[in-house]
Amino acid sequence: MLKTVVTGFYVLVCILLVAVIIMQSGRSAGLSGAVGGAAETFLGKKKGLDEWLAKVTVWLAVAFGVLSLLLVVWHQK
Repeated sequence: MLKTVVTGFYVLVCILLVAVIIMQSGRSAGLSGAVGGAAETFLGKKKGLDEWLAKVTVWLAVAFGVLSLLLVVWHQK
């Protein structure tokens, strides 16, 4: 029973992790990205949302790792 609940929570964390990563804004590369990035710094960008999504990504990644290890240990028994 507990293994089923943890597996369901694991699937939920996986889906949320993918969704949060997709919602983050991409990092521009090259000269156009450098100019655009400087303009966004001075003119403002949805920086608060990006910072919040980065924190959520870290917490979901930690949860993903812990749950993965937990499920592997349970599967070994």
